[in-house]
Amino acid sequence: MSDNKENIITIKDRFRGFYPVVVDVETAGFNPSLDALIEVSMMTVVMDEHGFLSPGEIMSANIRPFEGANIEQANIDFLGIDPFDEARNLKTERDALLPMFKTISKVVKANACSRAILVGHNASFDLSFIKAASDRLNYKRNPFHPFSVLDTASLSALVYGQTVLSRACFAANINFDGDMAHGSAYDTQKECELFCALVNRFTTFAGIPAPVVDAPTPAQLHAKKHLV
Repeated sequence: MSDNKENIITIKDRFRGFYPVVVDVETAGFNPSLDALIEVSMMTVVMDEHGFLSPGEIMSANIRPFEGANIEQANIDFLGIDPFDEARNLKTERDALLPMFKTISKVVKANACSRAILVGHNASFDLSFIKAASDRLNYKRNPFHPFSVLDTASLSALVYGQTVLSRACFAANINFDGDMAHGSAYDTQKECELFCALVNRFTTFAGIPAPVVDAPTPAQLHAKKHLV
């Protein structure tokens, strides 16, 4: 590739102005409005000048259930986590999430992106809990896109024919320790490695997607609709 800086690929260009952040949550149930968020991890990615991704920095916290949170015992038994064990260095949702949000916002700005986009394995689940926690905190600067996600389960089904995280990692030649699974920090690390592998595999065989320079913006499409 030429040394011309104009030819350098950036995350902003690769993902339409979005900055991918890998997120994994562990919860005490499946209802984001009622059930406790008990672990959360977020991990950045780094792109080199050729458009290839590698894992960046990880942030992680164990969270004290919010007041009145529902705890589904079956979920706790499955995870093997005591959500009230203060030896886990528990933090409130505010003390855990706001520093992560602010760090992500700084990374988004540093990469000239418009906002973060959540990457996860069955990512809509993770986003629903992040959004619910943001609403409880009345935090208006959640850096993540409110509904769009990049889902490694779907991408893995396309590329490797697998949807389970451990199986997708094995297919991608990523080491995966089942005894470490279902902890947000470990799962986030593996999901990040998997996401990078998926993007890099596409880049290797198909190149960087060409920009769609003549496509109308959503605002233009909306205006055209009302002119018809």
